[in-house]
Amino acid sequence: MPSTPSTLGDFTVLPISIPPLPSFPKPTTHYLYLRHNNPKIPTPNDSRSLFLTNCPVDSTDLHLRSLFTSLVGPGRFESATFEDERKDTAHKLSPLDAAVPVNAVHLLRAHGSTKKRKREEEEDVERSKEDEAARLPSTWARPLRKSGSTAVVLLADEKSVEQVLKACAKLPKTKKYPEWGAGVANKTPALGSVWLKQHNRLCYPDPATLQQAVDAFSAVFARREKEAAEIAKRLRNEPDEDGFVTVTRGGRNAPASRSEAEEARKKMIERAEKKRQEMEGLYRFQLREKQKEEQEELLKRFEDDRKKLEAMRMKRGKFVPEA
Repeated sequence: MPSTPSTLGDFTVLPISIPPLPSFPKPTTHYLYLRHNNPKIPTPNDSRSLFLTNCPVDSTDLHLRSLFTSLVGPGRFESATFEDERKDTAHKLSPLDAAVPVNAVHLLRAHGSTKKRKREEEEDVERSKEDEAARLPSTWARPLRKSGSTAVVLLADEKSVEQVLKACAKLPKTKKYPEWGAGVANKTPALGSVWLKQHNRLCYPDPATLQQAVDAFSAVFARREKEAAEIAKRLRNEPDEDGFVTVTRGGRNAPASRSEAEEARKKMIERAEKKRQEMEGLYRFQLREKQKEEQEELLKRFEDDRKKLEAMRMKRGKFVPEA
């Protein structure tokens, strides 16, 4: 049987031993691939982060903590962020932001920056509590990952990263692979039939819990919509960067967004400029002045060219042909 390579391209190979399960009563070996984390957008923690790919489908934060503890000892692992969690964080809207009208969300975000930092932090905490109260309960006791998914592991320092890579490089020689899920069986919800039974049960939550979430959502939705309407009303009399007060379309209850008003102002300026250009040359004295300016410019260029030619002749000297 060929030996397991320690590296594969830029990745370091980390073989792990998966113990037998009732569904597959044989031990097997799974391969994780690690390298230094080099994202397109750098972050302050890149130097002490590792990028993992080909994560098992049952991966959790506890599984990776147990794995890295078996490699370099306790106290080195801080956290793990999986691929689906990163995408959710980047693109996910809270249930309130997803339901509030788009103009209201933009207004609340764009004009909430004038508040003091302490007040902003307090509002962020309150907002997270409101979003959590308005969120419906989950129907899964434990998530599963996609096959071959990725994760970013944050370690204590740069030295820990190098120690992990060195420990992984030694594993193919010793053949003592770390066991996947060692010591976490009682700390995470079980999979299999128990997991599916829990899902069936969680699909029918307590009606009181559902009603509480709906009531919290409706109350915060109404309040944020009112705040957005007040901001839009105040912006009607707010001058722009040029000092103009833009007249917006719509009544008091339905003001236009600032982007639409700005676009209308640009179109009005373009129409005025086009009309001004069309009016040029309407009178004879304007045509005469324009022709006179063109003639003067032509004479000036002619004189410049003549002076250049004379300078070139003086520099070149008189040409004397050979006898």
